[in-house]
Amino acid sequence: MTGSLLARRVLGHAATYLVLIVAAALTLGPFLFSVMTALTSTTQFAQEGPLSVPAPPVLDNVIALFSSEDGFVTPVAVTVQMVAVILAGQMVFSVLAAYAFAQLRFPGRDLLFWVYIATLMVPQVVVVVPLYLMLSEMGLRNTFWALVLPFVLGSPYAIFLLRENFRGMPSELMDAMRIDGAGTLRLLWHLVVPLNRPIIVTLVLITVVTHWNSFMWPMVITSGPEWRVITVATSALQSQYNNNWTLVMAGTTLAMLPLVILMIVFQKQITRSVGDATLR
Repeated sequence: MTGSLLARRVLGHAATYLVLIVAAALTLGPFLFSVMTALTSTTQFAQEGPLSVPAPPVLDNVIALFSSEDGFVTPVAVTVQMVAVILAGQMVFSVLAAYAFAQLRFPGRDLLFWVYIATLMVPQVVVVVPLYLMLSEMGLRNTFWALVLPFVLGSPYAIFLLRENFRGMPSELMDAMRIDGAGTLRLLWHLVVPLNRPIIVTLVLITVVTHWNSFMWPMVITSGPEWRVITVATSALQSQYNNNWTLVMAGTTLAMLPLVILMIVFQKQITRSVGDATLR
């Protein structure tokens, strides 16, 4: 290798790493700033500014969030329940619907599938008012079921993704299980779901992240602290404690912490599912 070629290669690698470092700093900077501010005392923040390193780190802001009357105890509990119910419903109904669209034959199957998938092109903000009116007429406004009913019966994106994976299932394995007397539910549980576990895990993560971060619909359909979710509670902190940014950042950090932990724990499954999708 000549000296000029080596120099060009070194410069190319250096430029690549420089771009990656800048991108990482821009992406991780706000999260780091949020954590630093959440662990900074109110006195230090007022004296040294927002970019000061906590010296020492304190948990006073986190304790204040959970000890106050309008704290995070109820929003966290409501959010966990909401996400759990939506996740269970979406996974069950999405798997069943995707299997039906992929393996069963019935009149109008493909037309029904593409009409349903076409709803992905409809902005969510368009359906907020009709959904609000429907649930209000049913007497469900400001209830737990108003938070989950519009989302619990499957997801077009999940059904589309699962259908494409189910269509690639080995027909020989499915026929062998049917010959052994396996019904549809047994076939799904013992063959289809295990073979598609990476993509299902990815859909679980997408569903959890989406509905944990849901803000507009919970804000519209609920009022008061009884059914307030964590995103609405975090937003309320900004108006309730306008000058107490350490408390606001503590709320923001707590809101995103479960998602960060979830992504770290399941990063291998996400990478595997992306690799499988690329190979397909």
